[in-house]
Amino acid sequence: MKIEGFVASLRNAETTGELFEMLQKKGAPLIKFDSKGFLVVVEGDFEGRPFWTEINGKRANQVLGDAMLKSSSFPFKCKRPYTGGNVIFVNFDDVEVERFLVAYRDSNHGIFYLIEKGNARGTTRDEYEKTIPEMREFKVKGISDEQMDMMGAFFG
Repeated sequence: MKIEGFVASLRNAETTGELFEMLQKKGAPLIKFDSKGFLVVVEGDFEGRPFWTEINGKRANQVLGDAMLKSSSFPFKCKRPYTGGNVIFVNFDDVEVERFLVAYRDSNHGIFYLIEKGNARGTTRDEYEKTIPEMREFKVKGISDEQMDMMGAFFG
């Protein structure tokens, strides 16, 4: 599977539930493209109703921090007007913890996962919420100070 095909397939979703099911069928939250593993993060809204990804009970965009700068992000639109978002591919080699939780959520729906040693298994909402306090801090290699300095020099 290619990234472009994956992103294009998300356009067929008409609800957040359908979007989450599509992600699940495609192998999310851990997907391989060209034998390279990625953690899949999505965020956006369906007609004004936001959806997001959580890692260990916190919104992924806050948890990932400057690692988002190293990740690939692709916007997508869905069939319905005013629907869509971004799908973000985080290089799984940059993840520095072996065990963490991932959830795709909106105010009504959720699909929950426990990731252990590079394998994802589905879990229930209750188990997900009960396990959050046990989780160590989620860490991803971010951009080094040297890389930040180079970016600062580039952008002025």
